[in-house]
Amino acid sequence: MLGGTLTLGYAPFSQWYLVLFSLAGFIYLLASSDKKNAFKLGFTFGLAWFGVGISWVHVSIADFGGLPLIGSVAIMVVLCSYLALFPATAFWLLRRYFAVRLWPLALPFIWLTTEWLRSWLLTGFPWLSLGYSQIPGPLSGWFALIGEIGVSAFVVLIASVMACWLPLKSKAYVSCFTVAVVLISGFVLDQHDWVKPTGKSVKIAMVQGNIPQALRWTPEQDLPTMNKYKMMTEAHWDADIIIWPEAAVPKLEPVAGDYLQEMDSLAIQHQTGLITGIVNYNFETREAYNNLIALGLKNTPDNTDLSQVPRQYYYGHDNRYAKHHLLPIGEFIPFEDWIRGLAPIFDLPMSSFSRGDYQQHNIQAKGYYLAPALCFEIAFPKQIASNLYTNTDFIITVSNDAWFGHSHGPAQHLQIAQARAKEFGLPVLRATNNGITGFIDHKGHIQSRLPQFEAAVLVDNIALLSGKTPYRILGNVPIWLVALISLLFALYFTQRQPATD
Repeated sequence: MLGGTLTLGYAPFSQWYLVLFSLAGFIYLLASSDKKNAFKLGFTFGLAWFGVGISWVHVSIADFGGLPLIGSVAIMVVLCSYLALFPATAFWLLRRYFAVRLWPLALPFIWLTTEWLRSWLLTGFPWLSLGYSQIPGPLSGWFALIGEIGVSAFVVLIASVMACWLPLKSKAYVSCFTVAVVLISGFVLDQHDWVKPTGKSVKIAMVQGNIPQALRWTPEQDLPTMNKYKMMTEAHWDADIIIWPEAAVPKLEPVAGDYLQEMDSLAIQHQTGLITGIVNYNFETREAYNNLIALGLKNTPDNTDLSQVPRQYYYGHDNRYAKHHLLPIGEFIPFEDWIRGLAPIFDLPMSSFSRGDYQQHNIQAKGYYLAPALCFEIAFPKQIASNLYTNTDFIITVSNDAWFGHSHGPAQHLQIAQARAKEFGLPVLRATNNGITGFIDHKGHIQSRLPQFEAAVLVDNIALLSGKTPYRILGNVPIWLVALISLLFALYFTQRQPATD
């Protein structure tokens, strides 16, 4: 129950304080239990946490995976059991090697280590990291200094202090002071602007086509889909940049040349840049890439004679981005030779992509520089940081969350994008097929958004900024250093007085 309650701390519920109390309640339970049950308790906690929190994965498996109910449930049990191993390991190490009174010193480093493993093993799945739940809370101010990973460390620090020190008369004041300092300082920090608006803004339009997932890869729907995006864009050519979502153009790039060149010419004619998702398939090498490509103006026009502006798009041009962090099953099949064909879910359309480079240049549109993150990639701050340059103006993330229906998955996805905006002090432009499409300002606030499951265009003026947040400069080094020092203190006190509880 305590693990399942964590889900209420994330979007769309956003009861951030429940994460602190639920985690503190579990740590108190763990401290009262026998050491030999620590792993089992941690596993049960994690199973409930992920079982409820990522229940939206079941929607894609059940509705589009072609498996019977028992098969989809079995896959969910396996996935959640795998994810539950990480908190189980963290709590087992904590209970096995440290006295309860030292848990607030030891847990942050242990937690960061197991969460790092979760974000790395088998390509990583860092969804529902604890820090994301604190976007609407007082800890939000820490994102610009120590990132989401640092906020996660503070969450486990506060929870362990509440569970281990607050019940002790000798440490009650210390625990209250620690919790108050962390929360109040986060609130104060949130009032400070690490980056400053330049006074200039860019008019950007994002098109949400709301194409049903069942029609996305149906060949006879290709032309209607492309015409729909073209028609929805017609009234918004006055924007500086127009953004279409992931794979908005359903035809493979090599066979969509006429359409792309038409849109390129229209964008040039209206002095704008157009960015769209599309799948590129090389028929010679048989490699497929999930791409973002730019059409129209790459740079700000230096003359008014648009007839002299050369064509910007041609097949293979370099103003593009190829997705690096592929989603297992959805975009590549692990052990493909063994499991391809076992069930429809392992043979979905477009489930065998090649990886783009980890670090790529920004996409340019009308002289502006955008750092791309395709769908799931927005959950990897280190990758985002590697693709931010001095002249980067915005972070752009496009997605298709139609896989997850009316679940809470898309709201969690949007919240992850909010964290990236706060960490790096840059606006995030999030265009999706059926929602949630929205503009997020550099403070992580949703500036404007579209309703889900509606075909609509979102237009807004997005501020240009100067400066960098401490997190963009230093990354995760400060929080790892502080957590390591705290762990060393815990080890020192353990040697002086070994655990007896």
